[in-house]
Amino acid sequence: MNDKNQLSRRDFLKRSLLVGAGLLAAPSLVPNALMGADKKDKPVSYKSMRPLPGDRHFTSRKVEETIAATAAQIKDPKLAWQFANCYPCTLDTTVYPGRRNGHPDTFVITGDIDAMWLRDSSAQVFPYLPLAAEDPELKELLQGVIRRQTSCILIDPYANAFNREANGRGHQEDLTEMKPEIWERKWEIDSLCYPVRLAYHYWKATGDTSIFDAEWQQAMQLVYKTLRQEQRLGGTKDTPYTFRRETPTQTDTVPLNGYGNPIRPCGLIVSSFRPSDDATLFSFLVPSNMFAVVSLRQMAEIYREVIGDAAFARQCERFADEVDRAIKEHAVIEHPKYGPVYAFEVDGYGQYMLMDDANVPSLLAAPYLGYCAIDDPLYLNTRRLIWSLDNPYFFEGKAIRGIGGPHQGLDNVWPMSLILYALTSSDEEEIGWCIDTLSKVDADTGFMHETVDKDDPTKFTRSWFAWANTLFGELIIKVAKEHPKLIR
Repeated sequence: MNDKNQLSRRDFLKRSLLVGAGLLAAPSLVPNALMGADKKDKPVSYKSMRPLPGDRHFTSRKVEETIAATAAQIKDPKLAWQFANCYPCTLDTTVYPGRRNGHPDTFVITGDIDAMWLRDSSAQVFPYLPLAAEDPELKELLQGVIRRQTSCILIDPYANAFNREANGRGHQEDLTEMKPEIWERKWEIDSLCYPVRLAYHYWKATGDTSIFDAEWQQAMQLVYKTLRQEQRLGGTKDTPYTFRRETPTQTDTVPLNGYGNPIRPCGLIVSSFRPSDDATLFSFLVPSNMFAVVSLRQMAEIYREVIGDAAFARQCERFADEVDRAIKEHAVIEHPKYGPVYAFEVDGYGQYMLMDDANVPSLLAAPYLGYCAIDDPLYLNTRRLIWSLDNPYFFEGKAIRGIGGPHQGLDNVWPMSLILYALTSSDEEEIGWCIDTLSKVDADTGFMHETVDKDDPTKFTRSWFAWANTLFGELIIKVAKEHPKLIR
């Protein structure tokens, strides 16, 4: 996502987050847990940073109940305040419910960028899925997200971000096959995986199979076809996709006439861009191939158990197995310090990159997305590597340590990496450290940010980044259930 489209913190506070509402919340909506005292018994209060009730885009009864119940368990008043601000951020400020062709239709912006990323929109609403079965309005909103994503895939399976209407906004000047409905057309494997993940877990959470209609099945056939094409088994002639951008930023364009650096076909899938929207160096992006394995197996389960198409289910399973074998064969590297580890990117010729990027999918997030268990030995080796200074994008400073990435430059840690580090850990000391650090580096805004300077939390990017906020809420709810002593 590009700096030119990001609002400053000042502009954001003036215009965007509160949607013209002001900063004071109704007193009844501030949980008692948000009032506390410091070591000198001096009263402390944290005023809600949520929009006033009438200015919220969507209100869920179950979400409000969850906020109150969870915040009441949290001893630290600042942490309770942050949770109450962050968890509902997506619903408060970024969703636009509507109807299309007689069905729910929900457009979801990222926050400070007025466009819908397939990745972000899926991740932003994912933490609300466990509540949907008991909240019909929330269930309908989530169904609307799935249906909107389905229509986006059918517009163009190679696009990563879309406009609300065919208004020609976004990067129309890019040298690729743009359409007025598309904000940006960067080919990223995860853009097709996230909608599968959302639909699959929505079905598991609600039992609702109405989303798997003819339009959704048409989109899934296109997902399968696109992933197959991007194996490029016959070379670049197999793909209809190229991308170039006139830019001084190397990671915003694709070399060699938009096809990417050379790859040797081996069963892995090309991803021209990472989930950070930065171009790959070696086009076989391993975390995204891991995600594709999971998504293809989820598609197989849906087609077998719901749609009743056993033949296509077998095709998806065979494809998943093929990619998984290629990961094991081409992306496992013997490291002199950590032993066998997963590479971040490979090219099929034997070249590889050892690093991780904070955006999800990442190597760190492999168990979170369902590719492996958190105690898998190969994953643990990789985890030790990427959570260390042997990862060129791991930064450690006075305020925070964690994983960053090229997207926002050196010495900028993504709070998202600490959230994922905690979500993929069973070690209470690790989890507690992550929560404590995250709580300290919000620059007293009450929200998570895209990145934080490793030495100075007041230097951050993106005041309004709904994915990080809602993901933080997901972490706190998980900890409240599984490790309650850490917040009590």
